[in-house]
Amino acid sequence: MQLQGVSALITGAASGLGAATARALAGRGAAVTIVDLDAERADALAIELGGQSTAVAADVTDPDQAQAAVDDAAGKDRPLRVAVNCAGVGWASRVLSRDGTPHDLDLFARVIGINLIGTFNVLRLAAAQIARTEPLEHGERGVVVNTASIAAYEGQIGQIAYAASKAGVVGLTLPAARDLASVGVRVCTIAPGIIDTPMLAGLTDEVRAALAAGVPFPKRLGTPEDYAALVCMIIEHGYLNGETIRMDAALRMAPK
Repeated sequence: MQLQGVSALITGAASGLGAATARALAGRGAAVTIVDLDAERADALAIELGGQSTAVAADVTDPDQAQAAVDDAAGKDRPLRVAVNCAGVGWASRVLSRDGTPHDLDLFARVIGINLIGTFNVLRLAAAQIARTEPLEHGERGVVVNTASIAAYEGQIGQIAYAASKAGVVGLTLPAARDLASVGVRVCTIAPGIIDTPMLAGLTDEVRAALAAGVPFPKRLGTPEDYAALVCMIIEHGYLNGETIRMDAALRMAPK
């Protein structure tokens, strides 16, 4: 499927992975709907991209707000065929802290809510709209790309909530692809390794260098542009479906 002449919705698109993806898709001719809680940054990116790019301030866990974002993407003069889920949060806490205090249940639920339930919420609503479009070659109507993490497979100490949420995203990928096969909507997931996003902005140069040194090859942190390139490849490669692709330069995470 080509990106020229389609509409695409991207969550968490005001920065990091989402912003790089918005730029890449717009550069290939898609009309992008930038969905993010940070309305100011989302608006600025929409202005930068120009064309039919628009910004929608929305909480991905809220059904009404997510539906409004889908409606924006579907309301352009081209069909909505792409949705990319980049919205997510991280939280560091052990099941039991050093003094024996158990993990905060509300914080665990919040991470699951945004990373897993938010992903599913956008997936289901976007898929419903994509399914209404006219089929392309081989009956394809569109594709949803989700974001997991290699923590889904090798969650480290203190990553219990994050790893569980991302494992859930991996787990829903194949069933979603099977559910949506009858309407011609593909579903794939990317599981990035250590990516140089705003989440790492607070780390020192020494820590960042140490992280890069632990990557087998190439020995560098991944970039949002690496992620965006893989999103574009998934969209354009019509035989990819139901798969989670690790993008980690052969990294396997140690316990800590």
